[in-house]
Amino acid sequence: MSYAELHCLSNFSFLRGASHAHELVRRAQALGYSALAITDECSLSGIVRAHEIAKETDFKLIIGSEFRMPDDQRIVLLVPDAHAYTQLCELITRARRQAKKGSYIIGYADFLNADRCIGLWVPGQKIAEESLQQFAALPLTDRYIAFSHHLASDSENRLTQLSGLGRRHHISLIATGEVYYHERERRPLHDTLTAIRLKTTVDAIGRSGFANSERHLRPISTLQKLYPPELISNTLKVADQCHFKMSELHYEYPEELVPQGCTVTQHLRQLTEAGLHRRWPKAVPDKVRALVEKELLLIEELKYEHFFLTVADIVQFARSQNILCQGRGSAANSTVCYALGITEVDPARISMLFERFISKERAEPPDIDVDFEHQRREEVIQYIYNKYGRERAALAATVICYRTKMAVRDVGKALGLPLDLVDALSKSMYWFDRKSVLPDRLLKLGFDPESRLSQQLYALVEQLVGFPRHLSQHVGGFVISHHPLSTLVPVENAAMPDRTIIQWDKEDLETLGLLKVDCLALGMLSAIRRCLDMVGAYKGQTMTMADIPAEDPATYAMLCRGESVGVFQVESRAQMSMLPRLKPAHYYDLVVQVAIVRPGPIQGGMVHPYLRRRQGKDKISYPSPELEKVLGRTFGVPLFQEQVMEIAVVAAGFTPGEADHVRRSMAAWQRRGGLDHFHDKLTNGMLERGYTAEFAEQIYQQVLGFGSYGFPESHAASFALLAYVSAWLKCHEPAAFCAALLNAQPMGFYAPAQLVNEAQRNGAVFLPIDIRYSQWDSVIELQTDQSPAVRFGFRMASGMPKEEAERIVSERTQGPFKSIDELAARAQLSKKAINALAEANALQSLAAHRHLARWSALGVEHLPGFLAETSMPEASITLRAPSEAQNIVADYRSTGLTLGRHPLARLRPRLDALKVKRSEELAKLPSGRYVRIAGLVTHRQRPQTAAGIMFVSLEDETGISNLVLWKSVQENQRQDILSAQLMIVYGELQKEQGVIHVVAKKVRDYSHWLGQLSTGSRDFR
Repeated sequence: MSYAELHCLSNFSFLRGASHAHELVRRAQALGYSALAITDECSLSGIVRAHEIAKETDFKLIIGSEFRMPDDQRIVLLVPDAHAYTQLCELITRARRQAKKGSYIIGYADFLNADRCIGLWVPGQKIAEESLQQFAALPLTDRYIAFSHHLASDSENRLTQLSGLGRRHHISLIATGEVYYHERERRPLHDTLTAIRLKTTVDAIGRSGFANSERHLRPISTLQKLYPPELISNTLKVADQCHFKMSELHYEYPEELVPQGCTVTQHLRQLTEAGLHRRWPKAVPDKVRALVEKELLLIEELKYEHFFLTVADIVQFARSQNILCQGRGSAANSTVCYALGITEVDPARISMLFERFISKERAEPPDIDVDFEHQRREEVIQYIYNKYGRERAALAATVICYRTKMAVRDVGKALGLPLDLVDALSKSMYWFDRKSVLPDRLLKLGFDPESRLSQQLYALVEQLVGFPRHLSQHVGGFVISHHPLSTLVPVENAAMPDRTIIQWDKEDLETLGLLKVDCLALGMLSAIRRCLDMVGAYKGQTMTMADIPAEDPATYAMLCRGESVGVFQVESRAQMSMLPRLKPAHYYDLVVQVAIVRPGPIQGGMVHPYLRRRQGKDKISYPSPELEKVLGRTFGVPLFQEQVMEIAVVAAGFTPGEADHVRRSMAAWQRRGGLDHFHDKLTNGMLERGYTAEFAEQIYQQVLGFGSYGFPESHAASFALLAYVSAWLKCHEPAAFCAALLNAQPMGFYAPAQLVNEAQRNGAVFLPIDIRYSQWDSVIELQTDQSPAVRFGFRMASGMPKEEAERIVSERTQGPFKSIDELAARAQLSKKAINALAEANALQSLAAHRHLARWSALGVEHLPGFLAETSMPEASITLRAPSEAQNIVADYRSTGLTLGRHPLARLRPRLDALKVKRSEELAKLPSGRYVRIAGLVTHRQRPQTAAGIMFVSLEDETGISNLVLWKSVQENQRQDILSAQLMIVYGELQKEQGVIHVVAKKVRDYSHWLGQLSTGSRDFR
């Protein structure tokens, strides 16, 4: 006799289930179960992951969910067919939508619309017959009383009692394991999760925990000894009734975009033809016409017309509202999307594999990402909600999972470690630390790393990392449907008001083939639009991206010097180091530049071969004439995801759809493992066609590299357009470009201080916040010679409310302010606003210096009636003006930067005494020389692909210096490296092809020299 487990929770019953879905499915199959039901609590969040592994292993998965009733009894609903699945989704949606995020409210009446489902009544510790009576009255297809035998002392008595209840109410009993983990060894983790959920310790969970470890998937032979045969046979009966599979889901696109009297195919054709005429008003090139016909034919065959129309409609709305947007992705960069205006990337400028986003072998829609100005994306989101309604449009979920630092904190508390030790241990874990460093951290905190408690901590953290913690909303992935989404997937409230999310993430959607339109927020688009508006305003003419001349030599020359602070996609230290070596001179060079500093090419060992071939140092060769067509544009070295796919097609005999399946499997591989079969198919296919084993293995490693972060050529092509536009603006309009970046904060790699310092070094002029001239945003002011200067906006003053700043701007049109009291009264300023202005030194026209402004701000009173704009006479006082150092500290505290001297300029005499070089001096020194450099730490970056190397940027009054810190240096000087605001470094100067950096040997924290000055760094993986 076999067995079907019908009550099993995965770790998507957050802080309850202690196993991943793939672990449960594989274990059930290994034990010979006939089926397994995943019944997470009021949730289907983990069901797609279970479906993936069940489909892969050809194992029967039953869909269900558990609900805890107000009387502490539980009901499990199981899904026999598609209609029942819809009922379950709608039930979960109702329960979730009427409660705050992360909870649900449900009563027995809510189950009246679940008549196609099978129900299991799961009694609580105290069996409540009244609850069973209500359960018996529900109009379910079938119903059972669940009995779980966990070797408790009262298990047999409960069986007898439940059997009696079943006879009285004519309901059969059924065996369930009430499973929380796949094997008994997970019981300690479950106890830990329980303690975390209850905000207590494992020792204190009491009856909230389990008395033994029997809540796991047990061998059938064990179950046969515990349960009467009829209870086990009932599990098989229910399993036979449940034939629904997730692959049966039927999804329909929204239809209202098609005019009456026109088919969807005709409408897409009409819009495409109109777009082609706009792009090529004289005549559509033959090559373009052929591409369009091929794409339209395949779109029609696979019925994806609504998808393209939906995206085009959203983009058209944004354009109508003057919201800058740009589509990207292979689908976005198709000829059809170029005609529809979704992208500005001419497909003729790049080589693309059409099957990268659409093929007959894939039952899923293409993927299109559309970036919008990040400060106006909410308008687009509300347009979608208003057009389709909250019932048919919702955001995808993002699964927030445990990382090492959070796991250490939660497990440490659950194990009862002293709170000060837990806090210190968590704070000692930095963004790049892995679980393996825990023993060393404990030892340095004076704790025995070999103790039993320490060993428990390691084991539990190891298991917990990667567990889902809760659902959050995706950054912009919208799911839109013709029918209410709740018939397809449960919908719940997001943390943000007026937002709803579905219970699946983007990988789940891709697996099931659901339409997802990514409406993403991109800060650079906001900055570009603001910059174009500013330039157009002071030049007296409208300016758009189309007005920026292509292939400008001065722009490329700037990039070749590595001057890319603030430039989209190429502003990181790694990109800056690559620019002088790659020397971009044309658009496609920027496409390569954007993509080459990525884990895929780096892990695949493609960067240096590409550069050497590009520089003429190595011969350009191709493994075969067929691959020359694929790799010719990158000198025989595969750099892009599309090239890897094309190689699989050309060199290994894959179909285009199979090649894309390799790409998609990367995400699944990361989720559940198992890529060996692709390795064999790929390498064997290449060997059969005469390629070397070395080349075949190289390509496989490239595929693995893209598993971490696959960057397609199509995305790089879209990003390269924005990179060029932002570079041109930086080169030719540095003041407006910097002002735009300041107004678009927070965004990008650099803080405002670095953006301003870089612009000043390039000749830009900046003017301070001033109540007489400043707007809310930073703006361009023309100087006497008509050159542009940047006037800082009120937004840069920390704590300044926007509404009150706008009242200042409005009031001053009625006449100048004569005193701080008058200013406060006329603009109705709060104490917070007055203090913010004083701290920012924005009151210089009314107070001689910052100290007087602060003093005056303390005396501001809002008097009633006719006294409103008067002030009580006070004796004048004399306050000493702040020193330069005090002003610098106050500037950084208020605005995060100073227009006075750089802090390092004040410290230069002391630095000179230590023979510390300025950043600008490094270019004049020979490579290999040992030097001392110093600076404010602006960035720390430790990429996962850099073999433990950390890159640090130091800023002094002359520029930015780049450090390379090997892993051994980090380990020996960890505290100084990670905590320093001001760092002095001794190391070897290395220079190659215009790239300058210092390989650090000794690092010292000199932050105490800064006194009260507080600066921050941006730390990245």
